[in-house]
Amino acid sequence: MDTLQKLTILADAAKYDVACTSSGVDKAPLPGGIGSAAAAGICHTFTADGRCVSLLKVLMTNICVHDCKYCVNRRSNDTPRAAFEPEELAELTMQFYRRNYIEGLFLSSGVFRNPDYTCEQMIRVLELLRFQHHFYGYIHAKAIPGADPRLIERLGMLADRMSVNIELPSAASLSMLAPDKSRKAILSPMKQIGDGIAENRRDIVRYRHAPKFAPAGQSTQMIVGASPETDYQILHLSEALYQKYSLKRVFFSAYIPINTDPLLPGKEVRPPLLREHRLYQADWLLRFYGFTAGEILDEAHPFFDPELDPKCNWAVSHPEFFPVEINRAPQEALLRVPGIGIRSARRIIEARRCGAIDFDGLKKIGVVLKRAQYFITCKGRTMPYLRFSPETARRALIGEMPALAGETPEQLSLLPGAKWMKGSGSHDRIQL
Repeated sequence: MDTLQKLTILADAAKYDVACTSSGVDKAPLPGGIGSAAAAGICHTFTADGRCVSLLKVLMTNICVHDCKYCVNRRSNDTPRAAFEPEELAELTMQFYRRNYIEGLFLSSGVFRNPDYTCEQMIRVLELLRFQHHFYGYIHAKAIPGADPRLIERLGMLADRMSVNIELPSAASLSMLAPDKSRKAILSPMKQIGDGIAENRRDIVRYRHAPKFAPAGQSTQMIVGASPETDYQILHLSEALYQKYSLKRVFFSAYIPINTDPLLPGKEVRPPLLREHRLYQADWLLRFYGFTAGEILDEAHPFFDPELDPKCNWAVSHPEFFPVEINRAPQEALLRVPGIGIRSARRIIEARRCGAIDFDGLKKIGVVLKRAQYFITCKGRTMPYLRFSPETARRALIGEMPALAGETPEQLSLLPGAKWMKGSGSHDRIQL
């Protein structure tokens, strides 16, 4: 099997690994090296300055000893198998980089032979890139649960970002759908990586030239819709992961029915893309807007409202918090107003130091008044002719749902005769 055939199989096998994230690290190559990482963004996304950047997203191998019922690469599936040699994958990455196809590498793998052997193969690829090819670009590596802690540590010294997939929202679902895996085996390397990052930060304070361990942090991925957990349970788990392991991101992946099994949703069931979208919106509120999981959902309302985003739903459900006076409210209160984002809240605080703000001023600042007008006052007054009640606000906020499925823009191709297709939710795929 030649390299192109392997790439076709293993790039397609990697499409369910979510990697759409900013790099989170800024670094330039050392003298004689090539490649750099930009904190603004990477991997099939757009940076703050408008550049579209990308990663080569690929598996080391799709041969796997596990038989997870939801995974396309499970050992019982009749699917083409392939494996890269470390030298082969390192050379391929450099060829793609020199042709300006990619800016970095996202490397994951099925478990071939055992976790230690798989991790050693991945480490070899990264060593070749860093020390033989002198590549200083962005590398995201998936840690292999069950691998020796020393191998996980070595992988973290070579990669910019690491991740361990938590897979499913509960230990019971993991035991049912992935009997070869355990929650403890997944959380153990996650804790090691978190502790390693924290220790490394302390070392860098003491020793300026201390080697960096996963400087862009760690993330994880959770499958949504393959098991019966509620949005309330998933959001609380995400909050706990952020607090305990200092994760940069929790990625949510709507389950796509690819295998037939009585324990899984049937292939006639559509992927829960709206649910995935709502989880990402709520995740943003947890990380940047000061919300807690218990405020967004509770046991009485364990699922997201399909008609309203979580922030608008919270605002409509808590009329006692409003209206918020724009010229006096602290930033924490401003961030709870629909239509006011992080930048808008900062601009409001800066602008009102020079004088009182009116509704026209809010438009210039960038506030979305179509949403915010129901929840704010300026100089003690509401918008002219506005009659407010939670029900009228709800009706006004419910607009057309964004298209979350169907045709989407195409990406530039990496291979002759191939085209990158933007998949559902956060997935990308190569189509030949």
